[in-house]
Amino acid sequence: MTPETHILVLYTGGTLGMVESEQGLVTAGDFDQRLRKALDQLSPSRRSRLPIFTLREFPQLIDSSSATPADWQTIAAEIADAYDSFDGFVVLQGTDTLAWTASSLAFQLKGTARPVVVSGAQLPLEAAGSDALTNVELALAAAAQPMLNEVVVAFGGQLLRGVCTRKWFTQDHRGFTTPNAPLLGEWVDDRVVLYAGRLLDDQGPAFELPDYARLGQDAIIRLPLYPGISAESVRVQLMRTQVKGAVLELWGSGNLPEDAELLGVLADARGEGKLLAGISQCPHGPVSIGHYAAGAGLATIGVLSGDDMTLEAVFTKLLHLVALNQDEAWQRERFLMPLVAERASGLL
Repeated sequence: MTPETHILVLYTGGTLGMVESEQGLVTAGDFDQRLRKALDQLSPSRRSRLPIFTLREFPQLIDSSSATPADWQTIAAEIADAYDSFDGFVVLQGTDTLAWTASSLAFQLKGTARPVVVSGAQLPLEAAGSDALTNVELALAAAAQPMLNEVVVAFGGQLLRGVCTRKWFTQDHRGFTTPNAPLLGEWVDDRVVLYAGRLLDDQGPAFELPDYARLGQDAIIRLPLYPGISAESVRVQLMRTQVKGAVLELWGSGNLPEDAELLGVLADARGEGKLLAGISQCPHGPVSIGHYAAGAGLATIGVLSGDDMTLEAVFTKLLHLVALNQDEAWQRERFLMPLVAERASGLL
């Protein structure tokens, strides 16, 4: 970090900026002043190591549990528009869909040569025992690291690859994890320590900023398996006109119930050009579609392997590819290509 390092902080809403009310926690504004007041409570040495920053507060703060792909698009557009004016970026938001935002930003801001750090908190900034200040301190410090050429999540003293991140705990201060990918760095003695061998190389910006809003709702859906799932239930969800693809949450290493009618519904969807990608319901490890006979039919009809990608990464990648409005062959090829280290195999 140089003395001139300048970070843009986008405050989009979330628990970290909320305040107590008679109805419980509610969204509150004026976060710039509140955050600077809190940062002034740090020791002089810690405060001096942080970069200068400009904070922009979204005019309509987002409850992350109500966030939509259009919100991810808005955040990416803000960063793209300001890209040449700042050395790094911090996105502050609610934790409920923070991993979804980070995954989407990774695809939209592919090739970023500046850090994009997503963070939030389990407790509000002014609450007793809050994790908000330490998370923001870590996020600001990380955003000033020129070696970080990707979207990362800063939370609970750890730096995590954004596109591999999942929320793991509802309340724990170390609320996020990357089940199949290693840490990128940690907060040690009030400083950022990066694990250089795990970082992405600087490839130069190749941003893709498609219009997610034009897809409408349910362009991509989730289809988790459960015991006794019926073909008709899957048909009702999958065969709607607006659905362009689905994440199939399979058993184990990529298995499906032995149900010819269910496989037939999936085959019909593939015949209509819908993108289907399979992941495991197990949080650790990849799928291997076709390894067992119970999943062989999926490979036959052209279900794509999500490998060891997270649900959030597969969902946002499918949405992103569909929004780019290319032909099906291109979409399928791009899905199988690792674009932003979303397929973590070999990184552990």
